[in-house]
Amino acid sequence: MPEIEIYTQDWCGFCARAKQLLEKKGAAYREIDAPNGTPERAEAMQRSGGRTTVPQIFIAGAHIGGCDDLVALERAGKLDALLAGAG
Repeated sequence: MPEIEIYTQDWCGFCARAKQLLEKKGAAYREIDAPNGTPERAEAMQRSGGRTTVPQIFIAGAHIGGCDDLVALERAGKLDALLAGAG
């Protein structure tokens, strides 16, 4: 399984939803706490091409997007292949 990184912050419903979907898939991920104003948030913004929201999700180093993007991949039947490393 490829490395999954997810930038999050406390009290973020979208972060919780994205993590819940990954957990449902049995995907291990590295959660990076990235509240506003932190170096981690700046890193997430830089890696995501300027997106300022969380979560920001990366699979095998590739930017996937946020929660809605992750859910869209699942609905399109493409998430399993990405999680298997074939995407």
